[in-house]
Amino acid sequence: MDSFQAFVLAIIQGLSEFLPISSSAHLILVPEFLGWEANGLAFDVAVHVGTLFAVVFFLKKEISQIVPAWFNGWQGFNWTSNGMLGWLIIIATIPVGIVGLLAGDFIELNLRTPMIIAAATLLFGLLLGWSDSDGSNNQGELSSLTLKHAILVGGSQALALIPGTSRSGITMTALLALGYSREAAARFSFLMAVPAIALPGLLKANELIKSSQTVAWDLLAIGVIVSAVVAFLTMRWFINLLSRVGMMPFVIYRIILAVVIVLYLV
Repeated sequence: MDSFQAFVLAIIQGLSEFLPISSSAHLILVPEFLGWEANGLAFDVAVHVGTLFAVVFFLKKEISQIVPAWFNGWQGFNWTSNGMLGWLIIIATIPVGIVGLLAGDFIELNLRTPMIIAAATLLFGLLLGWSDSDGSNNQGELSSLTLKHAILVGGSQALALIPGTSRSGITMTALLALGYSREAAARFSFLMAVPAIALPGLLKANELIKSSQTVAWDLLAIGVIVSAVVAFLTMRWFINLLSRVGMMPFVIYRIILAVVIVLYLV
């Protein structure tokens, strides 16, 4: 990988991590289409660290309220609404953690093919379109999020381990189907991204520390900085876009992408 490839892939990660289009699919497909070498473990860690920085900074107000409230709730085992939201984020993260530990190797070896990506891109794109059109007038806010809904959304997030599904896409699909507004769905999806990115990132970082892989620090710096800046700008743009046009541009993009992948394969 050279500096140009690192720059392009970092932009792709920053754009696609929080949009409902699947970052893992794009990071697999772009090198495949362009004949580039697959991303190394070190670079994968770098771009995920970048997007983690971006989402934490973007949600700094919410996080600064949720984290202290969750810790303070242990005094007397009495949590405020922000503390309970912290619990719901933790609970919603459990399914993807369990599935990742039990089936991660199988998914890595068997479900990262272009045809699987095309199928998941199309299927879950159409599902996103249905939930968005059906729930365009939803009024549900995060303050009304229930334990049952957190579990259902967490279960849906586990499907995102299949490349092409999109973690943000499937969680927003579930939240829209459950009656939450577009902005509430996006914000809870972003909040869920913090542990969903951090936990596997720590595991990959541990693998990197134990490996003998040579680290190109200049490429890692490009990955962290570029993915962080692009991801932050993308989230801000996406939130503003939702109230005006909804999810349909991303549904159309996913349909076109699925067709392009199939045409590439035949």
